[in-house]
Amino acid sequence: MQVKNPTIKRTKLTFLERLYLPEILKGMAYTFVQMFRPKFTSEYPEVKWKPPGSFRGRPVLVEREDKTGERCVACGLCARACPPMAISLQANETDLPQERYPITFEINMLRCIYCGYCEEVCPEEAIVMSDEYDLNYTSRSEAILDKEKLLVPMERVKARLEFLREYKHAVRKADAQYVGEEAKP
Repeated sequence: MQVKNPTIKRTKLTFLERLYLPEILKGMAYTFVQMFRPKFTSEYPEVKWKPPGSFRGRPVLVEREDKTGERCVACGLCARACPPMAISLQANETDLPQERYPITFEINMLRCIYCGYCEEVCPEEAIVMSDEYDLNYTSRSEAILDKEKLLVPMERVKARLEFLREYKHAVRKADAQYVGEEAKP
């Protein structure tokens, strides 16, 4: 049985709206006003921009507080969540309380699209998007970052970790509120 498409009610446009002239003039007026506003130009190589905690830069692995290695437990969620499949890792067992660790952990930065899905699914906050934005590589092999190149101390990504904790708390609070409203009769 074929379902009919619902009818679409079109709104009647006035003559001026059909010409799009008012909208074009609004856009030109906005551009004209912006020409006289102060410029925010920085002298880039000499003056570096300090991004906020919400900025998604190069993904890095976070080192443990006791400096004995990475926080990663090699669950592989980041590799599965990565849309361009830029992350690859191999796990191994250990006697430490974390039970597993990655033998190899690589991110192909030529594939990475900086979406942040890897850090969202990580249960240990082991992979985080840092504030590094000035990335350049002279060869393809240089762009494949291994565990040693990715490992950074927790102090370097502290602002991002705090932002993630606040963000996740806000999302959980909103979800709980939504579920509570849905349950009301």
